[in-house]
Amino acid sequence: MDYQTAFQDAVRRVKAEGRYRVFADLLRRKGEFPVARWRSDEGKVRDVTVWCSNDYLGMGQVPCVVESMKKAIDDVGSGAGGTRNISGTTHYHVELERSLADLHQKDAALLFTSGYIANEATLSTLGKILPGLIMFSDELNHASMIEGVKGARCEKRIWRHNDLEHLEELLAAAPADAPKVIAFESVYSMDGDIGPLEAVCDLADKYGALTYLDEVHAVGLYGLRGAGIAEREGLMDRIDIIEGTLGKAFGVMGGYIAADGAIVDAIRSMAPGFIFTTALPPALAAGARASVEYLKAAHHLRESHQERAATLKARLAEAGYPVMESETHIVPIKVGDPVLCKRISDMLLEEHGVYVQPINYPTVPRGTERLRLTPSPLHDDGMFDQLIEALDDVWERACEQTGVARA
Repeated sequence: MDYQTAFQDAVRRVKAEGRYRVFADLLRRKGEFPVARWRSDEGKVRDVTVWCSNDYLGMGQVPCVVESMKKAIDDVGSGAGGTRNISGTTHYHVELERSLADLHQKDAALLFTSGYIANEATLSTLGKILPGLIMFSDELNHASMIEGVKGARCEKRIWRHNDLEHLEELLAAAPADAPKVIAFESVYSMDGDIGPLEAVCDLADKYGALTYLDEVHAVGLYGLRGAGIAEREGLMDRIDIIEGTLGKAFGVMGGYIAADGAIVDAIRSMAPGFIFTTALPPALAAGARASVEYLKAAHHLRESHQERAATLKARLAEAGYPVMESETHIVPIKVGDPVLCKRISDMLLEEHGVYVQPINYPTVPRGTERLRLTPSPLHDDGMFDQLIEALDDVWERACEQTGVARA
């Protein structure tokens, strides 16, 4: 077999569909978020405004976070030195897990190297712990949850997105004595809608199921202390397993689950994705803990974040752009074509210093390609003006250049 040609053909197919991804070479400016330095292919460097960061509150530059990381490096050095089972557990990890358990009002928490691994490792391990398990998964769950469900090697039922009637139909058809897990998200990050948490909890109670909630795009951002949508709606005690990330609103890196002590202990003892992975560097754990503790008391940032998102939606709609309906901080603008989406993105960056990545298939369904904006409390009105002026300048020209009609 001609292996080289096979790989080259795979990339050619992606390029032909207009969804080949090019990474922007960026260096953020500490203390100046959302400004970053962009290095072009020609080696030229210019300042750009970042509009697509998942560091939703700019916590990656907050002094208490940065200084905590520096202090930890000075204290213990760089890496953890091994897996958590073999020399890799430090007091920084222990303190962070305690902080996360407190955030979600659970017995315990368990750290992973990313939110993706937290989902994949936990969900797949549930299939080993619960013989005969049936997993009920929302059809728009994140790829990490899908992989976790696959890895569980148990029966699965996919319910239509946020469709409670369909979920109950599937639950009612399952054997009453079979163990069940309902896996869903609070904030769905591409459309910006919210899962029906209370109604899902009611169905879980009715049919004897555990609830598994991905709060990745909600932790730090919702609830009085930033524990997520479950906290905002007073439902944390009804969610059996809460999964979150340290790499978005908390501005660092890592993932975690928070749950009953017995659940956490079982996952800790049986999940290969935890057991065989080198622990997070202590500096990351220290920075994450500082961020979590800071945001527990910084509700004003969450209020500012929501105001900025609502204001941007209103301004874009007033300017005539097809803002997709969203009840959260996610601001998607529908483009509807991968080639046009990338062309608009390229022109915004190259001509105006506005950086927003195109969101194409397979992240979203074909025909729903979009620009996904994530304004932070640090995006001011002047930046809003610059964004809209840039869109006004490039959108129609991009349509003409690609031959694609405006959505």
